[in-house]
Amino acid sequence: MVIDIGSRDTRRVLIGGLVAALLGVPTLIMIAVAVPQARGDDWVGLLIGGVIGLGFTGIAVLALVNWKMVSRPRKLVFEPAGIRWDDPRGKPWAVAWGELAAVSISRTAERPVQLSDAVVRRVMVRLDLFPGDDGFRARHPELEHLWELHRVRNGYRLPLGDAGRLIPVLERGLVTFGPQVYRGIQDEGFSVGLR
Repeated sequence: MVIDIGSRDTRRVLIGGLVAALLGVPTLIMIAVAVPQARGDDWVGLLIGGVIGLGFTGIAVLALVNWKMVSRPRKLVFEPAGIRWDDPRGKPWAVAWGELAAVSISRTAERPVQLSDAVVRRVMVRLDLFPGDDGFRARHPELEHLWELHRVRNGYRLPLGDAGRLIPVLERGLVTFGPQVYRGIQDEGFSVGLR
């Protein structure tokens, strides 16, 4: 079972960068047109508009600069041999089921401060891998960047982002290929965010 993570992230960055560019660039153009006619108190509004325009344009530029990194192909693969992170231009890894004591899906729901009636709750999803023996870390240095990440203890955490829809797919892959180590979904409560 293959889960394509790269395509999902590419779409999100493309949409976010495009929206930021559509907000930032016209704002900066309007500011540039308005500057020659500005008088007295107009400068405060122009300054605030300029900061907002630069902020949105900066986000668009960051999306463009990081495009290659974000759009690279990345796949999470569940197979009879184990779990594999296929990332040809990043940090790929593979772990056999027999090397793991447990695997779980952890999720944290973001409880946003409601500013409108159209608030959507985000669910942050991670795949947690717990080694089966003390020699695991020495055998898998390619996983070191995931060791005890985001509050997991004595294990590795692969963050998958706002991916609530992936939970049933992840669970199906774990139940199918690694039922002996799968420990279910762990709810880690809520975090508070502003929407």
